This record gives sequence, structure tokens and C-alpha cells, in this order.
Amino acid sequence: MANDTTLSLPRASGLNTAVRGVLADPWVLTLIGLALLAAWWAASDTTPAAVERLWYWWPALLRGLGMNVQISLLAMALGTLLGLVVGAISLSPVAPLRGLTRAYVLVFRNAPILVLVYFTTYVFPFEMSVARWVLPFPDWIKVVIGLALPASANVAEIFRGAVQSIPAAQWEASQSLGFARTQIFRMVILPQCLRRMLPPWMNLYASITMSTALASLVGVHDVVDTATVASNTVNRTDFTILIYFTLLALFFAYCYPIARFTRHLERRHARH
Repeated sequence: MANDTTLSLPRASGLNTAVRGVLADPWVLTLIGLALLAAWWAASDTTPAAVERLWYWWPALLRGLGMNVQISLLAMALGTLLGLVVGAISLSPVAPLRGLTRAYVLVFRNAPILVLVYFTTYVFPFEMSVARWVLPFPDWIKVVIGLALPASANVAEIFRGAVQSIPAAQWEASQSLGFARTQIFRMVILPQCLRRMLPPWMNLYASITMSTALASLVGVHDVVDTATVASNTVNRTDFTILIYFTLLALFFAYCYPIARFTRHLERRHARH
């Protein structure tokens, strides 16, 4: 019996550690909280009618979420391209160029995203004249630009930090082998930078995705705007509670796998 007790202690200790690790994850705590609130709400007598109306609005919510995903992907792509350029210039030996990129990063990393979204929405024109054609400039593209600006500043800092984290000995060793500076950067430094950049880049994408909820404030018909329209149309308190719970669940379902994969990459990078 003593031996059985001794053998069971490590297993119990490991189980407790695993449980503490799960409960320490804020995403898991959020999911548990949403589940408890949904269970409490489901006990009400008005649930079937609200669920029926939610089922009617479900396709519209998914189309709205598609707009959010589209904005986030385009904003992150544009922000990444611009951020890599800014980050590369920030490593320039020319001091004025480094100063300009530093000012760019400071401005757009510290500017509120809502202010940038309003700025790009109302500063850029609603249509553009190209030769003889008049092309519309829709609000969702302006939101893409508004989100791409802070994304580019953060990507620039991620890129600069990744390059500077590479030991100087690798540059010296590559130079001793006769590689040119561009070859060293392309063949030695950049592959290592990509591995180091990926986890914070994915965290940034999740943050940008959640920020797309601000698009509804400037007239973009996204998932938040769809939920608001549905709530005002049905005009029932139980349905309003349900549809905003659904809104939280949709964002959670999209962002949580990204967060989990990011943590996996961080642990993998720490081992190497």
C-alpha cells in the first residue's frame, strides 16, 4: 500500500500541474466564462424563440465575419510589406534615415487604432479620378489602410529586433568565408529572422483581427454591424444577449487557434 501511494503522488502532482497550466491560460478562462454565461442564459424560458431568430441571421453573421477576416488579412499583408521596408531602412548606416523610421514607428505604434481608422476614413476621398474614370474608394479599404499603419510600425520593430538578435559572430564568420553582405543577409540572417519573427507576427495578426470590430463605427458592414442590425430588427433582450454572445464566440473561434499555434511556436523556438 505504501508503494502504491508513493507511485500515485507523481501522477497526482503532474495532474495538478497540468490543471494549473490550463487554468492559467486566459483564452481557456475566457471560454469557460462564456460557457458558464451561456448555460445560465439558456435556462431562461425565451431561449427557443431567440435561437430560432439567431438561426435566421446566422448566414448574415458569417458573411459579416468574412468581411472582418478579409480586412485583417489585407491589413496584415500591407502592414507586413511596409513594415519590412521600414525595418530594413531602420538598420541603415545613414543616421537621418534611421531617425525618420524611428519617428514613423513611434507615431504609429502609439497612436490609438480608432483614431487612425477615423483618420483614414475621413481624410481619404470617397472616390478617385483616374484619367476619364471615377473609381469609388470604399470605406473598408480605408479601414485596411488605417489598420495597416500600426501593423507596419510593429512589424518594423519586430524585424529590427530579430535582425539585431542575431549574434555578431555569425556576420563575422560569414564574412570570413567570403560572402558578400547581401549574401550573408539573404542566406544566413534572414532565415533565422523569419523563425524569430513568426510568433510575434501571429500575435500581431490576432490583435489586428480583433481591431477590425472598429470597422462598424465608420459604416463598414462587418459582423459587428450585422449583429447590431439584427438586434435592432428583432428588438428582444434575450436575442440581443444571444447574438452578442455569438459575436464573442465567433471572434474567439477564429483567434484562439492562432494564439495556441503562436504559443507552440514560442515553446519550439525556446527549445532551439
